[in-house]
Amino acid sequence: MRWWSFANFVSNTGTWMQLTVQNLLVLQITGSAAATGLSMSVQAAPALLMSLLGGAAVDRWPRKVTATVSQALLGTVAFVMALLVALDRLDMTSLMVLAAVTGIVATVDNPACALLGNDLVPPEDVPSAIGVGALVHSSGRLLGAALAGVTVGFLGTAAAYMANGVSFLFVASVIPFLRPAPGAARPTKPAKPAKPVGRAPAGRRGTGPDMTVREGLAFFARRPRLVALAAVTGISAVFGRNYGLTLAVLVTGPLAGGAGAFGTVSTVLAVGGILGAVLGARLRRPSVRLVGTLAAAGALLQVVAGLSPSMAVLLVLVLPMAVVESVSDTAGTAVLQTDPPAHLRGRVLGVWGSIGTVWGLGGPPALGLLMELAGARGALVTGGLIIAGTIGAGFLLRGRRTPTVILRTEEGDVTERAELRTAA
Repeated sequence: MRWWSFANFVSNTGTWMQLTVQNLLVLQITGSAAATGLSMSVQAAPALLMSLLGGAAVDRWPRKVTATVSQALLGTVAFVMALLVALDRLDMTSLMVLAAVTGIVATVDNPACALLGNDLVPPEDVPSAIGVGALVHSSGRLLGAALAGVTVGFLGTAAAYMANGVSFLFVASVIPFLRPAPGAARPTKPAKPAKPVGRAPAGRRGTGPDMTVREGLAFFARRPRLVALAAVTGISAVFGRNYGLTLAVLVTGPLAGGAGAFGTVSTVLAVGGILGAVLGARLRRPSVRLVGTLAAAGALLQVVAGLSPSMAVLLVLVLPMAVVESVSDTAGTAVLQTDPPAHLRGRVLGVWGSIGTVWGLGGPPALGLLMELAGARGALVTGGLIIAGTIGAGFLLRGRRTPTVILRTEEGDVTERAELRTAA
């Protein structure tokens, strides 16, 4: 687990170096902020439909092999980008194609790597392992964004892509040597298709039990706690958490700060995310109720932040906002990755990837429209109230729907009790 965490830290650092440099590169090539957003959307778009197939692939294929191959492919794409940049042959068409390829491979790589880390520890330590993963992600993001500027300044843009390619190959070289800790649950092997007796029904030949994409969708839809988790995360993603957008407008607008002031806010957000990941790693029994409670608390902090009279007050509120968000995300991820049976977890993560892509693509435009109508303060206050109110209403409705079961134990409450006792 230590080797896996270290490899992921290296890989996350390289990934955020490349993402930071790629945005600057698109601006350099086109001079258009819209083109920068388009390149990010092209990379994220494959997850909308292909995450379902990627999750099914993770359930069907050996996890370590799948993660190794996907990491090697992502490294190859990064090396190709580095070569094109070094030869000054990179244009928007090739950049978009490579971004799309990266997004397609990521639909398999993301669930494979997420579940591979869980296979290395005993079941009771899985929530803690997920918290460690969140800590690694936040730390790698912070370091990668900082190293991007240094790398480009001293070694050039191609060096950032090359470093990311090396980081992927490092992860691929570590995976074959990973060994589960004592007591760790062995990943279940996909069941082999049963040999048909007679003629198999049309559309079901060659399909093993519970290995179709449809099974993952059906399990997710029939599982109320996963549906509730999706609702809580979705409402929070649309009306909150896009602090890079809302707080940027608040700081540079009503609070009359500059780029330096927003940089300070971003740093505090990153520090809060790391602290939240550390706290999240201590969770033992995360639940959807905990996720909803934390999301509602973060929404109320967002409301107060929207009314901040000064930068000092905003900075005081930003830190607990980031901490609560990080712990909530860690708890939600733990529920998502441990609730389904082992043979369905890849497909459930695939369903989640598709849903998350909808939030990622639709959330910022919706929030931007809300800011156009209500301003930065109004968007923060309104969004926070919507989140807290929706979650509170969900808790109330759930409480009313819980049936009360009365156990009758008086003599004569059940006829023929003696015969039933004998049968039992």
